[in-house]
Amino acid sequence: MTLFAAILVSFAGLVAGGAHFEAKRQVSQLRDTYDFVIVGGGTCGLTVADRLTEAFPNKTVLVIEYGRVEYAPGAFDPPQTVWGGSNPNQASTWRFQSLPNPNVNDKVATVLAGKVVGGSSAVNGMYFDRPSRFDHDAWDRAGSPEFDASKIKWNWDSIFPFFKKSVTFHEPQPEFVKKYGYTWDTAAFGNSTPIHSVLPPFLWGDHAIVREAWKEMGIPVLRECAGGDKTGLCWIPISEHPLTARRSHAGLGHYADVNATRPNYDLLVQHQVTKVTYPNGLEEGPPTVEVRSLADNRMFNVTPKAEVILSAGAIFTPSILHRSGIGPASVLRDAGIPLVLDLPGVGSNFQDHSGPTITWNYTLPETLPDPTPDKMLDTAFAAQALKDFDAIPARGPYTLGMASSGIYLSMATLSPNGATTIVNKIRNLVASNNSASYLPPDYRSSPSMIAGYNAQLLTLAGFFANPSAPSLEVPWHTGLFLRLFLLHPLSRGTVRLNKADPLEQPIIDYRSSSNPIDMDIDILHTRYMRKIINTPTFQKLGAVETGPGPLAQTDEQLAEFVKDSYTLSFMHPCCTAAMLPENKGGVVGPDLKVHGANGLRVVDMSVLPLLPSAHLSALAYAVGEKAADIIIQEWS
Repeated sequence: MTLFAAILVSFAGLVAGGAHFEAKRQVSQLRDTYDFVIVGGGTCGLTVADRLTEAFPNKTVLVIEYGRVEYAPGAFDPPQTVWGGSNPNQASTWRFQSLPNPNVNDKVATVLAGKVVGGSSAVNGMYFDRPSRFDHDAWDRAGSPEFDASKIKWNWDSIFPFFKKSVTFHEPQPEFVKKYGYTWDTAAFGNSTPIHSVLPPFLWGDHAIVREAWKEMGIPVLRECAGGDKTGLCWIPISEHPLTARRSHAGLGHYADVNATRPNYDLLVQHQVTKVTYPNGLEEGPPTVEVRSLADNRMFNVTPKAEVILSAGAIFTPSILHRSGIGPASVLRDAGIPLVLDLPGVGSNFQDHSGPTITWNYTLPETLPDPTPDKMLDTAFAAQALKDFDAIPARGPYTLGMASSGIYLSMATLSPNGATTIVNKIRNLVASNNSASYLPPDYRSSPSMIAGYNAQLLTLAGFFANPSAPSLEVPWHTGLFLRLFLLHPLSRGTVRLNKADPLEQPIIDYRSSSNPIDMDIDILHTRYMRKIINTPTFQKLGAVETGPGPLAQTDEQLAEFVKDSYTLSFMHPCCTAAMLPENKGGVVGPDLKVHGANGLRVVDMSVLPLLPSAHLSALAYAVGEKAADIIIQEWS
């Protein structure tokens, strides 16, 4: 049997729930007691489960997951032929839609998240970048002075070892290094984890076009962007196996690859955690976990000996807390839920990456280098692509994720004067005590939420003034457009229970651009990035800007363009159970324990206090690794 065939057999066993990958499907298969219960079998949850079962062979861990075990194809795997389309075999997803946003022409955000063992690591675009060191240092500042005395830190030096631990990076083969000019620094990576990342052995022909144009704009080329320094042009690894080019995700690396040797590791699929309860009061933890079977709606309880770890994601973790009576008193009262613990930050502080899209056409497209994505419509080319993908090691178009390059630029670099104006606006907003007017109505009267928001604004003002801290990301793969990511929005949204059916998807309100300074930043980003049209490389191709278009020059015209072309969500929701002091609207402390709730911890992207300068996949693994280390040290 070939290595490729053996791997496919493993995948088939995983899908079928074979002997080595047996997931529980009913309560009768569970043990009488567990030490740890983890709610959510996604990126963070499975990372923690893997590390706890490894460290404590005599302690039992139960992971409860809404979805089921499925095969998870990559972002561009067969049978797809249209680059950027959707794979009909994609693993199951949640599809969330927000309320209409009046600030950007009533647009609605669409957010996909994994409804599968492996969570969003099984369905995302496989883009595997990391935040800058200034993101993590900002987290510490946002929690100061209250968290200063904590031995647990989340600054860059404290989390970098867990980034290294969380992934095994595989160097590209010499022929592709020569062909594409790949660079990297192996010192930024570890090599001991079955979560894999690579620089792909194929790029579309026009990939070099935009990279060359960015160089002509004076953007510095960085050798490596995973080591904390990230202002410039980066090569971005993708999360896939180096031999098969199959998606590498938590369901494989932190469950299937280890479960056969962990008799203390149980996974219960197709069950929903409805809430946690404290029958004897918040001081008498850990709480009891109430669980609903999706097969027959039967309810049962699990009470662990050690603790409960919520890892249901930035949208569902606050929903579980809300149903448990933990959250803003006014919100719970309105939903008819008895208050157990008043924490205004639960479901608040919602953030996501968003931004406009610049577009163009080439009037001399015949000069574009081959191959371009439309080649996939050629029968012979597509057949060869499939053959290359089935080779060991795999190569060709099907080895691609959604992007392999990106730029990260600071506001001070884009426009020193513009950055100064924006920084002063932010600081004046705080000094004038007017910041609350831009917050969601249901927590404008909360002193802790206002104090926390002001602390975040001042932290971001310092961030924007830093010439080494990115405010703009532009990822690149191929095509005639560039998406401009607003990395650090000032606007804040909410995730609230659906009162009509609290067990269903919650109500999401993005509120993008509710703080008008965000529009100033989007305009600044747009003015800078449209300069790419005038680079020598683009002019050789006869590039003509179609969006915003040459007639859009004033701030008012550019604001209308931003609203028209805005993407409300680049699918990086976070921050709804923030790691901040309670008097600043925080939900968890540096140890990730919920303020005031004994035996309850949160480990997912909801704990981020601020949105980082990165997609969230690599960060989720690192947070899971660091959280597991914190828990292991506490219980050793």
